[in-house]
Amino acid sequence: MARIGLDDHEGICGVAAAISVIDGKWKTTLLWLLESGPHRPGELRRKVPRLSEKVLTQALREMEEDGIVHRETHDVVPLKTVYSLTEQGLALSKVLAPLSDWGHGHLDWLAEARRAAS
Repeated sequence: MARIGLDDHEGICGVAAAISVIDGKWKTTLLWLLESGPHRPGELRRKVPRLSEKVLTQALREMEEDGIVHRETHDVVPLKTVYSLTEQGLALSKVLAPLSDWGHGHLDWLAEARRAAS
C-alpha cells in the first residue's frame, strides 16, 4: 500500500491511513519492540536477526516521518543513536493490542480447523 501523505488525505478511510503507517513486513515488530522502551539500532537487529540493516534503517526513517518514532543522536564517538516511540507511536501501539489479540485467536482457530479437517 502506498503511504498516505498530508496532501492526499481527503476522502481516505481512517483505517487505510493507519495501515499505511504500519504497512511493511517489519514495522509492527519494531513497534512492538520499541513499546518496551528506547533501543539502539544494533539492539533491534539482534532481536530480529532476519532484518537487514538497510531495511531496518528504511523502516525506522519511515516511522520517524510518520511521527510514531523519535530518533535521538548523542554526539559521542562513536555516534550513538537511540529510537523510541513518540506519543503517537504509543497511542498506535495501544490500539493495535486488541488487533494482536484477535490475530492470536485467529491463528488458534485456523490451527484447530486444520486439525479437524485432517
